[in-house]
Amino acid sequence: MSTNTIVILVAFVVYMGMMILIGALNSKQSNNEDYFLGGRGLGSWTAALSAQASDMSGWLLMGLPGAIYVAGTGEVWIAIGLLIGTVLNWFLVARRLRKYTIVANNSLTIPSFFENRFHDKKGVLKIVSSIIVIVFFAVYTASAFASGAKLFANVFGTGADDKTAYMIGLIIAAVVILVYTLLGGFKAVCYTDFIQGMLMLVAILAVPIIAYISINGDLVGALGAKGVADPQGYLSLMKDGEGNPITFVSIISNLGWALGYFGMPHILVRFMAIKSDKEVKKSRIIAIVWVILSLGAASFLGLVARGFLNEDLVASGKSEVVFIKSIQQIFDGNIFLVFIGGVFLCGILAAIMSTADSQLLVTASAVSEDMYKGAIKKDASEKSALNVGRIAVVVVAIIAFVIALNPESSVMGLVSDAWAGFGAAFGPIILLSLFWKRFNLPGAVAGMITGFATVIIWDYIPFGGALLKDTTGLYSLVLGFALALVVAVIVTLITKKPSAEIEEEFDKVNTVEI
Repeated sequence: MSTNTIVILVAFVVYMGMMILIGALNSKQSNNEDYFLGGRGLGSWTAALSAQASDMSGWLLMGLPGAIYVAGTGEVWIAIGLLIGTVLNWFLVARRLRKYTIVANNSLTIPSFFENRFHDKKGVLKIVSSIIVIVFFAVYTASAFASGAKLFANVFGTGADDKTAYMIGLIIAAVVILVYTLLGGFKAVCYTDFIQGMLMLVAILAVPIIAYISINGDLVGALGAKGVADPQGYLSLMKDGEGNPITFVSIISNLGWALGYFGMPHILVRFMAIKSDKEVKKSRIIAIVWVILSLGAASFLGLVARGFLNEDLVASGKSEVVFIKSIQQIFDGNIFLVFIGGVFLCGILAAIMSTADSQLLVTASAVSEDMYKGAIKKDASEKSALNVGRIAVVVVAIIAFVIALNPESSVMGLVSDAWAGFGAAFGPIILLSLFWKRFNLPGAVAGMITGFATVIIWDYIPFGGALLKDTTGLYSLVLGFALALVVAVIVTLITKKPSAEIEEEFDKVNTVEI
């Protein structure tokens, strides 16, 4: 093992040790509200950075820059869609969801909110939504594990095709995330997310700026020197990496990523945990600024790296390690520089861990609160419910581990599938639940199932030997969200209106100050 590798390894060990220590220091929770929502006591900075760090997983530093590295500025439409979604989520959903979950019997999870919002005595919505959480978070967590494995394989091995290094990285990423999630619960996850959010931001801002300075600010010239046939086209929002015009369907699909935010349980639960309306207003400003900086820097990195890197990652098919390769090329010097590079590489680890821990915790709450205590054993003690939740974390982590075993797994592809599933199934239901008094239980069930089924059919079931997402080029989230919304509205209008009690709760949210 070289000196450089040892120095980077030290940086990794110190960082991961800090995260586990935070989990241990926050290992005492008196009840499920402490473990799953931190006692609803998040301050503005912690809530904002935790929400955005758990949102921007390994794909921010690997998937997004890699996609832009290959296809040019035309792929920035995804980042624009994500920014729009972030802004709308904080302004439309955050404050009202926080208040409504308190009014609706102090709901601790999204499935329990659905149940309490519609007074679902049979628990149909809770069970359906819990199943959706488990299915798509297994896929989403797999993307984080795959990111971690690729990071370790490229830093300590010979690349993602180094199966031994990939496997070791996969095991380490899974174990560290599991340990501090099981130990600390929601507070540990949020505190680590705060630290990780800051580290991610510093890393993603610094690296593209240094790379840009290294090419003397002449991006067009650098792109041409690295073999990009049409540098001006590569830098155009309306062309792809080969200079071809971007289709309307492609732009709509990429902007459609904005719709996913309304249905992301690991983001929505942060809104529920903020301690006051005043903190929500502060949080939204912090979060939006963080997102503008991080998405802008990640997009810029993809472009600059195409003209900066000595290695052609398009030819080798390894575009998702563009951030890793950029750091290694920049900080290839004395031990001090290598250590700084190791700290920046921890930014990728931060992105991975901040999302995976959040997803595992939401999965635990869905199984513990919604399925076990809510439907299977309603008289279960707090302790037994917590234990069931922790077991669920381990089981889902194992499933995600198996999904991520393939070194060829696309981080962006896995995130895309999970994002579509949550956005289509939950997004329309969240919005209608918060803003439409007439919305009822049959409409919610029908809309949720429609969104879920559309994504499954579109992304996973081949027709004529091909998947519909490939033959049409349309992102399943766009279609699934639209169909779920239409079905939910139609079914609601042709079925019985909600009870007076449900309508009174809806009106109370408009006036209550919590």
